[in-house]
Amino acid sequence: MRTKVGKAVAAGLTAAFAASAALVAPVAAQQSQDRIVVSGMVEWGIFVDRDGCMHWWADGGLEGYMTTRFNPETGRPLCLQKESCLTESTDTLFHTDSHHLKPGQREELERFFRSEGAFSYAVYGHTDERASHAYNQALSERRAGTVASVARSVGAFIEVEEGFGETRPVATGHNETAWQQNRRVEVVCFHMPR
Repeated sequence: MRTKVGKAVAAGLTAAFAASAALVAPVAAQQSQDRIVVSGMVEWGIFVDRDGCMHWWADGGLEGYMTTRFNPETGRPLCLQKESCLTESTDTLFHTDSHHLKPGQREELERFFRSEGAFSYAVYGHTDERASHAYNQALSERRAGTVASVARSVGAFIEVEEGFGETRPVATGHNETAWQQNRRVEVVCFHMPR
């Protein structure tokens, strides 16, 4: 009797294993095509959202996990203090229609990022309205990227690097005064709560 039951259990397990292998094989093939690598290592870190709230994240290669970080004393989400800490005219930083820094501006930006001491930063690029939307969008993204690159070169952590083109003007009007105010790079600092 034990032999029949043992054989039945073994046959059932063998069938279950074969069925699960048949289900897993296409997934494994798809994963190898997508170049998913499972190393047994878990990457982790802290993500800061646009409101400055912190989230813990972990990723083991196949699936990720994120949870809001809470203040143990209050039970509320732990959010950083968010403030605009630098708004610089792109006329000062860059040559016209360029994302390359003018002489001396890299050193000024490095000095700023070294001395500010924020937990992390967001860098936003803006343009005036005098070119096509697509051109302005691309230029604002390249300029934000240039400033973010300088920040990273001195060890600053950039949470967000984004260009808005002409879509977020600070000055209204269709004249040189308004255009000059709208051509800018803005740096937002995320500081630990005091």
